[in-house]
Amino acid sequence: MRVAMICAHGSPLAAPGRGEAGGLQLYVRELARHLGRLGVLVDIFTRRLAPETASVVALAPGVRVVSLPAGPMGPLPRDTAHVYLPALLGQIEQFATAEGLAYDLVHSHYWLSAWVGMHLARRWGVPHLVMFHTLALLKERARYGVQESPLRLQVERRVLQTADGVVVATEHERQAIADLYGGACQSIRVIPGGVDLERFRPLERPAARQMIGGLDPADEVLLFVGRMDPVKGLELLLKAVGLLRERQRLRVLVVGGDPDDPLHRQYRALAEALGVLGPVRFLGAVPHADLPRYYSAADLCVVPSHYESFGLVAAEALACGTPVVASRVGGLPSIVRDGENGLLVPWRCPQAFAEAIERLLDDAALRAQLAGAARASVAHLGWPVVAAQVAACYQALSRAVGRRQTRWCGR
Repeated sequence: MRVAMICAHGSPLAAPGRGEAGGLQLYVRELARHLGRLGVLVDIFTRRLAPETASVVALAPGVRVVSLPAGPMGPLPRDTAHVYLPALLGQIEQFATAEGLAYDLVHSHYWLSAWVGMHLARRWGVPHLVMFHTLALLKERARYGVQESPLRLQVERRVLQTADGVVVATEHERQAIADLYGGACQSIRVIPGGVDLERFRPLERPAARQMIGGLDPADEVLLFVGRMDPVKGLELLLKAVGLLRERQRLRVLVVGGDPDDPLHRQYRALAEALGVLGPVRFLGAVPHADLPRYYSAADLCVVPSHYESFGLVAAEALACGTPVVASRVGGLPSIVRDGENGLLVPWRCPQAFAEAIERLLDDAALRAQLAGAARASVAHLGWPVVAAQVAACYQALSRAVGRRQTRWCGR
C-alpha cells in the first residue's frame, strides 16, 4: 500500500518545541517511520520552509518527506497559511504525475492538511482518512472568548462530512465530535497517540539531574514541556508556583519555545511579576532525544493545558516513571488516571494545581506509588502497537471504499 500523508503546517523534519513544531509533527514522523516497518510506503507532503531543504528526504526505508514550494519560505502564521493551500495541492499533484505514482489512500493531519487531502482524495478516487489533532469547536469550548476562524470551522465541518474515516486519539474526542457534529462523519476510529517506549524510559534521578546541571539532589523539581502557546496553560503553572514560594527547594524547569518569541518574553515577565523568576528556569527547546533526562530529573511533570486532544507530554513523562499533575480536560484523563499514576485537577485553577503539587511533594510514599505505576500505564501506547492499528485502519478503509475510479497519476 502507498499512502500520501499530508502535513501542510510545519515540517515533520523540524525539531519539536520550537515555533509551530510540536506533537503533531512528531506524531506524523514517528507514525510514518513505524508504518514503513510494516511495509506501508509513505510519502509525507509538506511545505518547503527553507531553500536548503532537500525536496525529497528519506526518513526511513519506504518513507520519504517531500517538501514542496508553496508560498514564501519560512513558517507561516496559522491565520494566513490557508492562502497557500491551493499551491501545495497543485505541487503534490505535479509531483505524483512526474513520479508516476498511484496512491491508495490519503491521510491528512490538521485542518489545513485536511483541505488539501479532501481535494486530492476526490481527484485520485481514493479513501481519505483524517486526524485533526485539534478541532476549532473544541478549542473554542476550552478557551472562552477565543474565536477560531470561520474558514477553519467551515473546512472542518466539510471534511467531517466527506472524509471516509476520522481517527481520534481518545474516546473523549470521539464523543465530543459526535455531540458537536452529530452524524457528520461516516466513520470515527479511536487510535491513541504513540510514545517511543525505547527512548522514553526511567533514568536514575541523580544522574539525570547531573546531566542537566544546576540541580541538587534535595531540590523539588517540577517540569513543564510544551510550545509557547496559550492553550498549553503555562501561566497557570506560574501562578501555582507563586502560591508555593515558601518552598525554598522548589525548582521549575520550562522546556520549549524560543527566547525570541513574544509569548516567551511575556511568560518571563509574568514570572518576574509573581516573584518566581528565581526558581523558574526557561530552558527553551531541547532536542527531543534529550527529553528523557528532563522527565527523569523531575519529581513531577505538570501539564496545565486548557485543552489536549491526547496529552503526549503526559504520556512521555509516565513512560519515564514520573508522576503527572494535569488539568482534567480533553483527552488527558485517558492518560493520567487520578490517584493511579498522577493527579487530575480542575481546569484553570492555580490554587488546585498548587494544592496537588504540594500534596505530592509532601507525601513521598504516594509519589513513589504513582511513579511505580506510571510506565506500565502507558505500555499500550508503544509505536509498534499504534502503527499496527493505523495500518489495519488503512486496509479496512481500502476494502470498504475501494477505488471510486481507476486513475493512475501520470499514466
